[in-house]
Amino acid sequence: MLFLAVPKIKTALYTENLKKANRMLIGTIRELKIAALQEQVDQVLVLDLNNQVFWSYAVDMTPEKLAERKRQAIPLPSGVKIADVSQVGAEKEMEGEIAIRFYRQGNSQPTVVHLQEGEQYETLVLSPFLATVKVHEGYVDISPIGI
Repeated sequence: MLFLAVPKIKTALYTENLKKANRMLIGTIRELKIAALQEQVDQVLVLDLNNQVFWSYAVDMTPEKLAERKRQAIPLPSGVKIADVSQVGAEKEMEGEIAIRFYRQGNSQPTVVHLQEGEQYETLVLSPFLATVKVHEGYVDISPIGI
């Protein structure tokens, strides 16, 4: 029985950080959409694929405040990385800093984010007009144009 149980326990533990990363990013996205509407100021989520951290800012922040927000970037859970990000009008990005804008009118840039932990993937889909983020298990190759 132990022989059958160990792989399932390993998989459950292995993807725990991946689920945590999903919750972190989805929570941040929701907060930014609400802040953009309430404050009537565009908000930006920056995904740093080189350092596997993220941070956010309002477009009306001073350069000093923006630099402070970047220094306070939130790291992804151990073992999790942003594999790539796709946005309308841009090539799929696998490195660098990717900005996702949330507009004060309530919409956002259509974006597809692939998170990876080992061999496990999850796909986050940000629709421009929906308040929710769709999560797909596995690497789902969705074009942001069709969102």
